[in-house]
Amino acid sequence: MKRSPIKKVLILVSILAIPGFLFFYLLPHFAKNRYKSLPIFGEKVVATTFHSVKGKKIPDTIYHVVPDFRLINQHRDTISWKSFENKIVVLNLFQSGARSQQAIKYIKQLSDGYEQKPLVKFLSLSVDPADVDKLKDFAANFNAKEGKWDFLAGDTAQTYPLIRQGLLLDVVANGSRGNSNFIFSNKIVLIDNLHRIRGIYDADDAGANAKLEDEIKVLIAEYLRNVKDGR
Repeated sequence: MKRSPIKKVLILVSILAIPGFLFFYLLPHFAKNRYKSLPIFGEKVVATTFHSVKGKKIPDTIYHVVPDFRLINQHRDTISWKSFENKIVVLNLFQSGARSQQAIKYIKQLSDGYEQKPLVKFLSLSVDPADVDKLKDFAANFNAKEGKWDFLAGDTAQTYPLIRQGLLLDVVANGSRGNSNFIFSNKIVLIDNLHRIRGIYDADDAGANAKLEDEIKVLIAEYLRNVKDGR
């Protein structure tokens, strides 16, 4: 006996609908594993405390964090980690008198793209203490949005330990013959809301820039997932 055209259509629609149904049904179950967690840079120490996972005691790990600081920004405000509570920070080093400002130009591009996303903030830290009096004009050249992108400077007694031990970057000042020359890492650092370094990228490398842009999104997803889970 031949099947009616209506039955054939119903069977065909059912077959085609099953994959879509399964996709939307299963997606929430796999959503937590869609992103591979980013690494945490710096020294790690196994703590004497534990947490439980499915009844099993797991030693806690103490990760390297970027220490707190108090530096002046382009608006003459004192900035510290308190200013970036529960924020993801993208940071680079600069000197206002440097010939190339490629990293700053790229940070400008990124900050404009995240202007309406308050979770992500941008920091540009000068390696030159003389930049304290130049920050306002320098930031204005790049139309840095207040509250989104801060330019910081301070005495090397504070900034250099922060750069070397905290941010794990290199900086060298050569003050011979009264002229200050600076050699510093042309890197961009991705820092999570717990002040841990989650990525270091070469500012001049297009592939590294693309990776940074992807990993900012991964870090946002990780943060939102942790908030949802109450962590």
